[in-house]
Amino acid sequence: MRVLLITLFTLITFNLSWANEDDTKTFLVLFKSKELKSHQTNLKEIESQFSLFDTKTYSGNSELALLIEIPSCDFDECFLGDFLIDTGKNSAIKLQEIAFRLFDITESKKTMEVYLEAHQNQENSKRNQKAQ
Repeated sequence: MRVLLITLFTLITFNLSWANEDDTKTFLVLFKSKELKSHQTNLKEIESQFSLFDTKTYSGNSELALLIEIPSCDFDECFLGDFLIDTGKNSAIKLQEIAFRLFDITESKKTMEVYLEAHQNQENSKRNQKAQ
C-alpha cells in the first residue's frame, strides 16, 4: 500500500510538471534608446516592473530587448502593450507607447512550424512527381 501511494504521488508530480511547461508564453519587447531617454527611464527599470515573471534583457549593438516569459496566460501582445510602466515622477505610460515593437514569440514559433511543414510537404510531393 505504501509503495502504491509513493508511486501514485510521483506520477502525479511528474504529470503536473510536464503540463506546466507547455503553458508558458514568451514575449519579445524591443526598445529604442532615444525613446527610453525621452521618457526618462531605462531598460532595467522596466524589467524590474515585470519582477513577477521570468525576464531577460539584452543590449549591445542592436536594439534594446526584453524577453518576458509568462506562465499560463491567455493574452496576446496587445494586452501586454496595455501594461502601465511607472516612469517615475508620479507618471505612468503604457508599454506600447515606449516600446518600438512587441512580439509573441510562442505564436510566431507555431506559425513558423506550420509554414515549414507545408513547405516540406510541397517538396515531398514534387519529389514524388519527379520519381514517377
